[in-house]
Amino acid sequence: MNYSFSHSIPVAPARPDAIPLRALVPWAVFGLILSALLLYFVGAEQGAVSLVSGHAVHEFVHDGRHLLGFPCH
Repeated sequence: MNYSFSHSIPVAPARPDAIPLRALVPWAVFGLILSALLLYFVGAEQGAVSLVSGHAVHEFVHDGRHLLGFPCH
């Protein structure tokens, strides 16, 4: 059997569906809050304002704190 595929049907390229802005806003707000919380724990926890007593959070984020340029001692 000799099959010839020289007469194939042209197919338009697939386009992704547009995501409405209303669907993105909650995720953007969630990301902003999560980023601010992470920045607080890396940069300010165990300082003048502390939510967690002890040094556990400070030791957990110690290297990240120095990497981002926050002084801690």
